[in-house]
Amino acid sequence: MDIGRGLDAVFQPRSIAIFGASDDATKIGGRPLQFLQKYGYAGAIYPINRKGGVVQTLPAYASVAEVPEAPDLAVVAVPPEGVLDVVRDCARRGVRAAVILSSGFSEMGEAGSRLQSQISQVARDSGMRVVGPNCLGAIGIAEKSIATFSVALESAMPAAGNVGIVSQSGNLGSFTMRLAAERGVGISRLLTTGNECDVDIADGIASLAGDVSTSVILCCMETCRDGERFVKALDLAREAGKAVVVLKVGVSEAGSEAAASHTGALAGSDAVFDAVLRRAGALRVPSIEQLLEVGHAIAVVGRQRLPHGGRTALITASGGFGVLLADAASAQGLELPKLSQETRERILSVLPYASPANPVDMTAQVSSKPELLAQVLNAVAEDPVCDALILQSAAAFHVPRLRDTYIAALRQVREKHPDRLILLCCRGPREVLAQLNAMGLPTVEGIDAACATVAALVKLGKNQSRAETAAVSLQDLPPLADAAFEDEANAKAALGQAGLPMLREQVVQSLPQALDFAGGIGFPVVLKIVSPDIAHKTEVGGVVVGVQSESQLRTEYGALLERVAVKAPRARITGVLVAQMARGGTELILGTKKDPVFGPVVMVGLGGIFAEVLRDVALETAPVDEAQALAMLRSLKAFALLDGARGRPKADVQAAAQAIVKLSRFAARHADRVTEIDINPLLVQDQGQGAWALDALLVRESAGANKKDE
Repeated sequence: MDIGRGLDAVFQPRSIAIFGASDDATKIGGRPLQFLQKYGYAGAIYPINRKGGVVQTLPAYASVAEVPEAPDLAVVAVPPEGVLDVVRDCARRGVRAAVILSSGFSEMGEAGSRLQSQISQVARDSGMRVVGPNCLGAIGIAEKSIATFSVALESAMPAAGNVGIVSQSGNLGSFTMRLAAERGVGISRLLTTGNECDVDIADGIASLAGDVSTSVILCCMETCRDGERFVKALDLAREAGKAVVVLKVGVSEAGSEAAASHTGALAGSDAVFDAVLRRAGALRVPSIEQLLEVGHAIAVVGRQRLPHGGRTALITASGGFGVLLADAASAQGLELPKLSQETRERILSVLPYASPANPVDMTAQVSSKPELLAQVLNAVAEDPVCDALILQSAAAFHVPRLRDTYIAALRQVREKHPDRLILLCCRGPREVLAQLNAMGLPTVEGIDAACATVAALVKLGKNQSRAETAAVSLQDLPPLADAAFEDEANAKAALGQAGLPMLREQVVQSLPQALDFAGGIGFPVVLKIVSPDIAHKTEVGGVVVGVQSESQLRTEYGALLERVAVKAPRARITGVLVAQMARGGTELILGTKKDPVFGPVVMVGLGGIFAEVLRDVALETAPVDEAQALAMLRSLKAFALLDGARGRPKADVQAAAQAIVKLSRFAARHADRVTEIDINPLLVQDQGQGAWALDALLVRESAGANKKDE
C-alpha cells in the first residue's frame, strides 16, 4: 500500500507553475504568485496564462508545454471546465504533483463528480499526485513553497517548526495554522485535501510521518473514505515516533449530515472512529482549542515525556487557585494522589507555612523568595506517586522582579528531571513563554485548559503504550456454511465451532425426541421455536424458560407449537430447540457489526439498561487479543458488577474476555459474508465457572438492511 508517495513535490518543489496566474492579487490565481514572491520562494516560478506576456513582473507562458522545464508542482486556479485539460497537459509534461484550488466538482453534484472522476483517472494512469480539487492548497513553511490563496498568509508566514497540519477542510486547516502561529507554535507543513480525488487524509498523515521536519501531526477530519489506508497511515506515524492528534467534526446528527453534504461522502460511525484512533495510538480531541494546546504541548515536551498515568500534583501560590485547579483536574479524570510523608516534610522544611497536601499551596512566601520554588518542585518531582506536575502562576512571568528568578528555578528543575512532564498554567509575554517552551516546559493559559491538556497527554500516552501492531492469524477458523444464517441453532453451531462457549442443545422434530434429549442433559431446560421466518420468538410465544420435568415438558411442547401456529401461521417451522438452562450469573450483550469504512468491530456491554439506556458499551476493531478484550470489559462503567461490587461474587471475567476474542476473530475471518452478529445474552458465571452464549444471530452481508433485533 503506497501511501504518502510523491508529496515531497508539494512541500519541497524545485519549481512551481501557476495555471490561471493573474496580475490581480485579490484573485485565486494571483494570490499564490504574490505570496511566493513576497516570502522569498527560492525555486523557479512559472506563471501560466493563455495570453502570455508578463504577470506580476514574471514572464508568463501560454501553456506548460512552453515552460523551459517540467515543473515539480502545478497550482491550478482555472475555471472547473478547464481543469481536466490542464491536468492532462501536466501529466504529459511530466509534472510530479498538482494542487487544484478550483471548485465545482463532486461537491456540486453528478456532473461535477464525473469531471472529478476523470481527473482521478489521469492521476492513476500517470502517477502524478493531485491534491484537491476544491481545496485551499498546501504550504511547506521552511521552503516557502506556497500553493494556497489563504488569507492566513496576508500579513506574515508562520514561523517554521515541527507541527504539521493535515485538514480536509481548507478553512479549518488554515484557521488552525493561523491560531497556532498566534500562539507561537512553529509549523512544518499545511496540507488541505478538499474533495480528495487522489491525495487523501491518509496520504497527508503518511507523508508527514516520513518528514524529518515534523514531529507532531494535527489532523482536522470530516470523514474517512478508506479505513484501511487511514489505519496504515496512523501505524506509519506511530512507528516513526510521530504523535497524531485528531479533531473529528460532524459528531452530531446534524453535523454528520453537513459533513456528508460538504465532502460528497458519508461519515462513519463516531464510536468506531474513536476505537480506531485508540487502537492506533492516536488521540482524538473535542475542539480546535484543545487540538492546538495538546499539539503545542507535545511539540514542546516530545513523546518521551508523555505521562504513564494520570496521577497529577498541583502546585500553586494561592489556596483559592489550588481549589480551582483541584476541581478542574478532577473534572478531567486526573487523580490527585496524597504526597508521601517525606515529600511533605521537605516542603515544610523550605516553606513552614505552606500547605503540603495536593494541591500544594506554597502561599505568598514564594513571591517574596521565589528561589524556594526549585526546592519545592524538586521535592514533588521526585515523589514516585506523581506522573505529572502542573505549576500554576498568575503573575510571575509578567513581573520583572520575579521572572528571572522563576526561569532560573525552572531551568534547574528541568535539568535535574529531564523526563518529567511539568506543565505551566500561566500567562506572560510571548518571548518569555517561548523561552519556557524551549526548556521543555509547555505553557497553557487557563486552569481548565491546563488540566484538559494534561488529561489528553495521559490518554495519548496510554493509547501509544497499548497500540496493537501484531497480526492475528485467522486461517485456522473453519469455513462458514450458508445454513449458519438460517436460524439460531445453526448460528450457534457455527460460532461454537469457532470456540464460543455453548450449552448443550439440540433441535428436535417431535415430543419423544425432546423428552429423550432433555432426560440426557437434565432438567431444567429451555424450549425455543426454530424458524427462518420468525425473528422475534418471544412475540409469538416461541420461548419457554425453566421447564422443570418431563410432565411439564409434555405440556409446554405442544402449547408452544399451538401458540406459534396461531400467531405466525405462515412461518416455516423446522423444529424446537431444547437447551440446557444456566442459572445465576451476569448478562452481557456481545456482538459485532461491519462498519462501512473500518470493517468489523466488536462490542460488549452489561445487559439490560446499562447498554441500552446508559450507552455503557465498549468497542474495538476486530480482531482483538485477550489483553484488549479485558481492557474493554474494565472500561465499562458497570464493570464493578463483574468485579464483585457490594459483596457480589466475582464473575468469570477471563471467560468473558475469551468469548470476545473468539467472536472478534470469527467476525474478522468472515467479514466478506457477515455484516452483524448478536449474542444476547452472554451469561457470565461466577469466577472459574465459565460463560455461555444463550442466543445468537448471524446476519448475511447482503441482508444487512433487513436485519431485525432478536
